[in-house]
Amino acid sequence: MSVRQHTIGVVDDDPCLRKAMARLLSANGYRPLLFASAGDFMSATATSEASCVLVDINLGETSGLDLARELSVAGFKFPLIFMTGVDDDTIQEQCMDFGCVAFLRKPFQEERLLEAVAEAIGRRVRNQDHREGATGRGCCGKFRNI
Repeated sequence: MSVRQHTIGVVDDDPCLRKAMARLLSANGYRPLLFASAGDFMSATATSEASCVLVDINLGETSGLDLARELSVAGFKFPLIFMTGVDDDTIQEQCMDFGCVAFLRKPFQEERLLEAVAEAIGRRVRNQDHREGATGRGCCGKFRNI
């Protein structure tokens, strides 16, 4: 399957970051789907073809971890890549406990993000179905701090 066929969800309340992520992902052959809030993404999950989702930890009205928990409870198994501008070990531990493909501290190198996306897609392809009924835990397995 070609990289160009993969859709990547981006959930971040910062319009400048969403635009930058869209440019980066598009330039690397991905199709970005942009969401300004957790609620916007949750509204689109039933029909989403996202291979993975990039989620900001601080989304304003809710946190990226809250979104991940909502997705898990609803039975969605999108591989997640968490992003944050906050250097907080507690948040990193919570992401590790929940499970994620990568934990990126802003600003991060483009190569690191693209490596994490490639890893997430690999997991997605191996697992194929992102909606398997609510099993409780996060979606991804091994935690990687970048």
